Amino acid sequence: MHLNFAFTAHQILWTLAFAAQLVLLVVLSGRERSRLFPWFTASIFLSTLHLLVEELLTGRMPVFKLQWILIPMSDLSALLGILVVVEIARRSFPGARGKAWLIAAPLLTLLAGLSLTYWGPWPARADLVVNSPISLLRLLFFFGEKVNILASLLIVGLGLLVLFFGRCFNTGWRKHSSLILIGLVAIALTWLCILAYWKNLSLTILPNMTREQYQLAQGHIQEIGKKLFDGNRIVGIVVALWWVVSLWIDEPGIAASGNATEAELLPEISAVSASESPTEE
Repeated sequence: MHLNFAFTAHQILWTLAFAAQLVLLVVLSGRERSRLFPWFTASIFLSTLHLLVEELLTGRMPVFKLQWILIPMSDLSALLGILVVVEIARRSFPGARGKAWLIAAPLLTLLAGLSLTYWGPWPARADLVVNSPISLLRLLFFFGEKVNILASLLIVGLGLLVLFFGRCFNTGWRKHSSLILIGLVAIALTWLCILAYWKNLSLTILPNMTREQYQLAQGHIQEIGKKLFDGNRIVGIVVALWWVVSLWIDEPGIAASGNATEAELLPEISAVSASESPTEE
């Protein structure tokens, strides 16, 4: 008797990723973590929607029209990623005063911006002119890609700040903000490593190939890209499960009442009221 296992690796990974994100949304809503992390919840919702739309519409509508749906969604997801960085930073350093924010925030942004500047390739100025729907779509894709890289660099930088200075500002690793940050850093590092590897492949190896060598290696290159994509999705599944477990459990010192209540907000409110807001200084 032979079992007919008709599911591909792509279908299995997509199903696991979609299911993990749905469960995460249920936990965020059911445990009322969405009240504490609204931008993080919005980013997970948009990521889940993007996953569903891409799977349902790929092959069922023209590629150009599909890109006009997926690329703007990716741009919005990248912008949400920046807001998630700000949200997690504020909750990771509840005791930080205005002067600390005025020093750390611009410095982190400057370092991430400089890293992004050297993270090419960058298009020529003529390629940034919008004179057709295709050029506009290319510009939107470029914008989303760079903002996504910037958000990843900021997340890694924020993780380093929490690692080295978290204890000075009463940042515990069992807090939900820290547990979310661990997952975000894992995703960001994986994505940056994949981009760095692909950049090295496209800038140093492919240009030195002859046309015949490239044609022979094209299938192998596509297989590498598929494995990198699958690896990135596996990391996303593991991180989503990490968030499900971490956000289901209450933070230390909070009564396990089944839901996050106003008692969970009191430490945050008292810390903010005792310190200066970054916008007030």
